[in-house]
Amino acid sequence: MRQLTLRRLILGLVVWAVVAWASQAPAVWAYTISINQFVEHPSLNEAVRGFKEQLAELGVEATYLEHNAQGLLPTVSLIVNQILDEKPDLILAVATPCAQITAQGIKDIPILFTAVTDPVDAGLVASLDNPGGNVTGTTDMNPVAEQLALILEIQPGAKNIGVIYNPGEPNSEVQVKLAQAAAAKLGLTLVEAVAPNSTGVLQAVQSLVDRVDAIYLPTDNVVISNMETIINVALDQHIPLYPADDSSARRGGVAALSISYSELGRLTGRMAARILKDEAEPATTPVESLKRLSLVVNTRFASDIFLSVPPSVVQRAQVVIK
Repeated sequence: MRQLTLRRLILGLVVWAVVAWASQAPAVWAYTISINQFVEHPSLNEAVRGFKEQLAELGVEATYLEHNAQGLLPTVSLIVNQILDEKPDLILAVATPCAQITAQGIKDIPILFTAVTDPVDAGLVASLDNPGGNVTGTTDMNPVAEQLALILEIQPGAKNIGVIYNPGEPNSEVQVKLAQAAAAKLGLTLVEAVAPNSTGVLQAVQSLVDRVDAIYLPTDNVVISNMETIINVALDQHIPLYPADDSSARRGGVAALSISYSELGRLTGRMAARILKDEAEPATTPVESLKRLSLVVNTRFASDIFLSVPPSVVQRAQVVIK
């Protein structure tokens, strides 16, 4: 009898200790998040990685249901139907095409976009300050004018700048228009080469050989996911490349003045945490952007195409690839 009483006492103390510990432990939120990513390439991958890392650091426990359309618009629509069946607490739409189709197909689940150049032009939000509806997120709008000015700083004699892009991507059209305006002010001529799909990238870059002094690459999903094709031609023909994103410059490019896509993902993750914990709503959560830019200089690539980068540019770079 005494042994039974002692066992009950010990069991009671254990239960009390567990309850007391649980009441003092930090709260953990468990959610389901569906991710709709347009295509596989380093910048978008970095944004997703940063998003997950930030939520984990904030104590948000989540199950991620990840989808990748591999650059195919019909596949994006199929993924949206899958996400509807998943009934997630929140959706992350990565890149403009995914964000547009996801927002068109889902109206009753919070949607956060990232790596979208111009969310207003894309029809995702009513305005940057007051998005309205169930959609908000982060923009990766590039400093296009500053990027073209960087080309002139490195190549003062440049006159003709090529640009490769997919005219089917609204984000690319916006950047090309900005590049046209910036080029006119800088006394440059923009030479356009369109690549509507992956197979068109080689033809586009080859069409610029002997016509341009350098090639500017906007954050176009078709272009960036086929960077190796462009790099090979550039190396063979000694053409300077200037990508708009830091990841591409690390792979092969003279320089890039860019945001960090990992930090962009983290910024989106902080927004997601507030929305998941009912501290904010997409309709009234302003679209956010990163203000800090990083200069990446790839002197190894520059040397391979016999281009010397001015020391003043190298000295102020945050990252130098040698």
